[in-house]
Amino acid sequence: GKAVVLPSNISADVKKLVDEGWQKNAFNQYVSDLISLHRSLPDPRDSWCKVEGRYLDNLPSTSVIICFHNEAWSVLLRTVHSVLDRSPPHLIKEIILVDDYSDMPHLKRQLDEYWAMYPKIKVIRAEKREGLIRARLLGAKYATGSILTYLDSHCECAPGWLEPLLDRIARNSTTVVCPVIDVIDDSTLEYHWRDSGGVNVGGFDWNLQFNWHVVPEREKRRHKDPAEPVHSPTMAGGLFSIDRQFFLRLGTYDSGFDIWGGENLELSFKTWMCGGTLEIVPCSHVGHIFRKRSPYKWKSGVNVLKRNSVRLAQVWMDEYSKYYYQRVGNDLGDYGDVMTRKELRKKLGCKSFKWYLDNVFPELFIPGDAVRNLGYGGKTCLDSPARKSNLHKPVGLYPCHRMGGNQVGNIWSGQCLDSACKPDDLHKPVGLWPCHKQGGNQYWMLSKEGEIRRDEACLDYAGQDVILYPCHGSKGNQLWHYNPDTNTIQHGSSKKCLAISSNKQKLLMEDCNHSSPQQRWRFDNYNASKLS
Repeated sequence: GKAVVLPSNISADVKKLVDEGWQKNAFNQYVSDLISLHRSLPDPRDSWCKVEGRYLDNLPSTSVIICFHNEAWSVLLRTVHSVLDRSPPHLIKEIILVDDYSDMPHLKRQLDEYWAMYPKIKVIRAEKREGLIRARLLGAKYATGSILTYLDSHCECAPGWLEPLLDRIARNSTTVVCPVIDVIDDSTLEYHWRDSGGVNVGGFDWNLQFNWHVVPEREKRRHKDPAEPVHSPTMAGGLFSIDRQFFLRLGTYDSGFDIWGGENLELSFKTWMCGGTLEIVPCSHVGHIFRKRSPYKWKSGVNVLKRNSVRLAQVWMDEYSKYYYQRVGNDLGDYGDVMTRKELRKKLGCKSFKWYLDNVFPELFIPGDAVRNLGYGGKTCLDSPARKSNLHKPVGLYPCHRMGGNQVGNIWSGQCLDSACKPDDLHKPVGLWPCHKQGGNQYWMLSKEGEIRRDEACLDYAGQDVILYPCHGSKGNQLWHYNPDTNTIQHGSSKKCLAISSNKQKLLMEDCNHSSPQQRWRFDNYNASKLS
């Protein structure tokens, strides 16, 4: 699992090969090709995992399903060999490789010939480009094991990865389990792992995007040891094991979902709501190459992630679906027919989404608890893409767009608070942009705790710029008071007021002056009763 670092003085020919590998795969294929297909990995398991008798003796076997499209030769083979090399043979029923219509020559006859002497390996080929969701279902169709284990095609399984997963399902067939996902560096292929104390669980935000969270204190209190399996509200989606019959009973994936995206949340919600449990198992580790971009091309012009998310919200989220719809300006687009999925939910007698939020993910901030929601007004809005990359950056001012939710608009200028919230947007100043009312980067909530927030990112002022910062719940720099009579937003600790510069370009903090039009902001739908 050690890093391979190329010398800085590589020849022009080698550099060309390195660049080609990055271009085709979005990771360093050249380095991967230098590394053994059977390389050793560290054993990341806690001692708790290795106690004699920890797992049941007669564990069921599993079908391992690996879907790929134009995957690099060495990375795909290393993935499969890591399964073969680090799993007790009797627990691997078969490994099904699903070729999602690759066109690289090494994935045709060369691949078939390589695996010809391995009776447990089947190569299934899609007749057209299906996308991850349908490719996984194709693999499930050919699988004969009672448990299905899905892996991505750029993974490496660590020692002892399989038994802890199968053990949980053997004890309860409605438990869906995920390994801890370790990081394989995309440049050096170094294997980075964390111990059980550093395990995270899955969540989501109201854009219906998956995110990671620390294990909540209420969950830690359930355990004697950090290596015990932990409840997770959602799964990342690439690596998991599930009882085949339970998967079928849940209706597998929504066949109306296209390509990829949202399927992990759908499976997470219905696992919990329809009688199952979703766990992350700290004794099981699988490394994964995380790419910074997708190397694949799609002909489809539709926003498939949005279509899938709207279907998900329509079927599973009950009255909470509106919070997602506000984020997309209530423009749901053509999401197809969801009647059969709603009937499936009814037939299974699944619980409500409110039950899920109350019992499985009580940590999630719910926009309906905000003092004001759907705010806009004036012409200039706070606008910020609330991705973690944008946190810690100043919030910007943008023209108010008036097409959906939650703008904080400056009445005098017509600009809105506007800011991204990707990981690299944190710690940057919040900007101003014409208010567009399409939600997105201008979607803000004033919480009853006095935070101006989007999901887990809050407006924060420490004396320099107004930035986005991860919400900490301790008030301080993140406490704001909105006065609906004077339309001012006053910062709790500095007592200064949010203002806009005379050229309408910059967000300022000034001594409060209720007669200044540059300090007047409007929250629409401000609901003072929610303060109590």
